Amino acid sequence: MAFPAMAAIVLLLLLLPFADAETPWQLCGSRGNYTAGSNYQSNLNQLSAALPRKASSNTTLFATGTAGTIPDMVYALALCRGDINASPCNSCVATGFQDAQQLCAFAKDATVYYDSCLLRFSNTNFFATTTDNDVLLILMNTENFTESADSMRLMLFTLLNATSQDAASRSKRFTTARLDISSLPTMYCLVQCTPDLTAGECAACLRGFPQLTFRYLDGSQGGRLIGVRCNMRYEIYPFYQGDPMLRIISLAPAVPAINGTPPETPVTVFSQPQPPPAIIRAGPAQEQRGRKNKLWSIGVAVPLLAILLCCITFLWVRRRKKGNVSLQDKAGMDRTEENALVWRIEEKSSGFTLFDLSQLQRATENFSEGNRLGRGGFGPVYKGQLSDGQEIAVKRLASHSGQGFTEFRNEVELIAKLQHTNLVRLLGCCIEGEEKILVYEYMPNKSLDFFIFDENQSSSLNWSKRRVIIEGIAQGLLYLHKHSRLRVIHRDLKASNILLDQDMNPKISDFGLARIFGSNDTEGNTKRVVGTYGYMSPEYAYKGIYSVKSDVFSFGVLLLEILSGKRNSSSHQFGDFINLLGYTWHLWEEGRWLELVEASISKEMHEAQARRYINIALMCVQENADDRPTMSDVVAALNSESVVLPEPKHPAYFNLSVQSNGISYCC
Repeated sequence: MAFPAMAAIVLLLLLLPFADAETPWQLCGSRGNYTAGSNYQSNLNQLSAALPRKASSNTTLFATGTAGTIPDMVYALALCRGDINASPCNSCVATGFQDAQQLCAFAKDATVYYDSCLLRFSNTNFFATTTDNDVLLILMNTENFTESADSMRLMLFTLLNATSQDAASRSKRFTTARLDISSLPTMYCLVQCTPDLTAGECAACLRGFPQLTFRYLDGSQGGRLIGVRCNMRYEIYPFYQGDPMLRIISLAPAVPAINGTPPETPVTVFSQPQPPPAIIRAGPAQEQRGRKNKLWSIGVAVPLLAILLCCITFLWVRRRKKGNVSLQDKAGMDRTEENALVWRIEEKSSGFTLFDLSQLQRATENFSEGNRLGRGGFGPVYKGQLSDGQEIAVKRLASHSGQGFTEFRNEVELIAKLQHTNLVRLLGCCIEGEEKILVYEYMPNKSLDFFIFDENQSSSLNWSKRRVIIEGIAQGLLYLHKHSRLRVIHRDLKASNILLDQDMNPKISDFGLARIFGSNDTEGNTKRVVGTYGYMSPEYAYKGIYSVKSDVFSFGVLLLEILSGKRNSSSHQFGDFINLLGYTWHLWEEGRWLELVEASISKEMHEAQARRYINIALMCVQENADDRPTMSDVVAALNSESVVLPEPKHPAYFNLSVQSNGISYCC
């Protein structure tokens, strides 16, 4: 038998004892009992067959359902954790129905919680209850912090408050976070509300969590507040899948005074990891089954784990040797750089995956044309799906790309270190033989240019959505220029490099041309000018000089394109002007700036608002880099109308116009 297949079988055998290892935490209600063979049990069975599939097939991993008629009507709600996939969600909810009927035998009202999901069913309509949790379960880590109580309270408040606000603002009402502050422990947090709640309802549900945390979990290194409508967990170790969706790098000024009494929700407190037998009640059969499962798990897992580790070590060594041979055979490649890149990835990139080529071939159906999303200067991009159901975008280096490996190495080493909600997330890469492949999170709504430059699609982006996109791009650039661990100049910001997630939130992509600056550097110079004309600042296009102000210029062009729905480089759209910048300046000077705004959004914008956004864009595309604002200034101007904007001078490239005998310079 081939070693990869053997390793897969060993891994499967190793996981079997733990397939049902998630501890159920049940709360049995006091709303009466049903009898075997009753209508209520029949209705409950209907829901147990339908709800797991309904929840797992929903993109939010959430479902509610009813069965029967009063007085035997059953109401049920299922919610899976936002970072798991459909298959484990289905299994978890199905197990929940089984465990609830065993642990709360014949109870008409029961709730079970797991690490991966929660389930509640009842004979009363609890769907209408959106702002409290009815019954709250608290799980407490028995290990305590050794740091001062005041500093830990401030740290926990910062963590819970920031994560709760972020979760409430997202459409899925789910987020994961990591708090990284020097001298304090690194903390991890997950917050989730049921996605049928509004942002305000989610925030209201979570509002009492800091007070409950300080009352019941004060000093504890980890804990969970679990309710049907909202839940929270924090730990000193990563417990969720993937990278954190939110990074917290500064503390709140202080813990606010918390007045009043804690929420009146009934609270049950357990210690982790196992519930106290005196509180979690199970019948003799369940206790006996639990003991057998533990013995089976220990007896099988330990020797198989040793076998698995041996197999993995063997395969890893063999793969490294094979990879080295392939690299040696490749003509014209810098072997030292490639090997060094692989080494750096393996040594330093936690959460970053080195994919096998065969994995990506299966995921993309061997890079089929039907899976191709588009093509850039780097090479084609394909949609793929991994074996666990995760959708990915696969960016394959074109073999004929003369500068390909330089950009590939640059993007891997750079973006793997950057984490921001408005930057596309790099999941991993593949370096195998001649193949150089980047694997990103998949963005279902393609790129910004697909919407703003297509008359049939542009109407789906109203002003409210465009404003979120504008502000998100600005925040992403501000992070690159100022707040990331590295000071990064993107150098190729344009509409096609702004990807949109399922909620139409923007994510800056394609860092192949990006450059890192030292903290004291202000500009760089290159003889090789790369990027996209129309978005390039004049000092970069003509002299090869680039700086943060180069990205600001590109942002200004992009802002005008979002407002107008027109490409900067389409001369036929601007009458006598060859570009959008000249046309905008012409309208600005004549006080007709509202004419620039695309018709589908002009009715949603006030004239003063349109003038302000165009003013910001014109400031960004000033001919002299020193006259342009920083992204800090841009973000401040976008977020507050109290920021006074200066009158812009003429923009770069404004004096190009079209006459009957060709292109000329005017003014």
